[in-house]
Amino acid sequence: MSAPPITIDGVTYNVPVTSIKRSADFLDKFAERTADGVLHREIIGVYFNYKLQFGQASMVDYAALWDKLTEPVEFHTVVIPDEDGDLTFTAYFSGISDELVRVSGSTRYWKNLIVNFIAQEPARS
Repeated sequence: MSAPPITIDGVTYNVPVTSIKRSADFLDKFAERTADGVLHREIIGVYFNYKLQFGQASMVDYAALWDKLTEPVEFHTVVIPDEDGDLTFTAYFSGISDELVRVSGSTRYWKNLIVNFIAQEPARS
C-alpha cells in the first residue's frame, strides 16, 4: 500500500504512508457490574484511532516528519487518507518509533517510522 502523504497542522510531509491500521475504541463514562452479574455502562463515544507506518524518504523529509511527530504539543490537526477520501481530525501522537538502518560516516539512515494518532473527540457518539 502506498497512500498519499499526510498533512499535520497544515504542512504536508513528503514521506510515503505504507500502512494504515484503524481501530474503533469505545470510551465509557462508566461501566459497572451489579451484584446480579449484569454489566451497566454509559458510552461517551467511539473514537477512531490510527496507526501509521511510513516508508523511506529523503533524510530531510524524514527528519522534518520526525521533528513534527515528537513536538511537545498537546494536539495536532491531521489529514490522512480514509475510506471516503481524506479525513481531518484533531489527535495527539503516541508510540512513535523507528529503527536505525545504517551509518555511513556521520550520516544516520532510519526506517520503519510508526506512530499512533489518538483522536481528541469521538467520531461517533
